[in-house]
Amino acid sequence: MNKANRSAESASVNLSELLARVDNDRALLCELLSIFKREFPDHLHALRNAVAGNDSAQAACISHTLKGMLANLAVAKAAASASRLERLARAGEISALGDALARFEKEVEGLLPEMDSYRAEARP
Repeated sequence: MNKANRSAESASVNLSELLARVDNDRALLCELLSIFKREFPDHLHALRNAVAGNDSAQAACISHTLKGMLANLAVAKAAASASRLERLARAGEISALGDALARFEKEVEGLLPEMDSYRAEARP
C-alpha cells in the first residue's frame, strides 16, 4: 500500500456524516474545518511535549480535547486513537504512551490536507 492510500485511509473523515451534523451548511463546515486547521497542530505539539516529558495529566487533558475535536468532525478512527491515549494517560501508563502517540500520529498523518480539500469543495 502506498503512502498516499495509507494516509487517506488513516484520516478518513466521514464526509456524509459531517455534512449531516452541520445540516449541510457549507459555510459552517468551512468555519469548523478552519478552526480545526488552526488549533490541531498546537494541540498535537503540546501532546508530543507532554508524552516526551512523561506528564500523564497533561497528556490525558490534551488527548481528551483532541478526541472531542476529531469526533465532532466525524474522524472516528483518529478519535478512537486519541481516546486510547487518554485512557493510558489517565491510568498512568507512561511507558505505553510513546507507542500510542506514534499510532495516533499515523492516524492523523493525512488529515489536514484531507480537510483542506473538503474546505475547498465546501466553500459556498
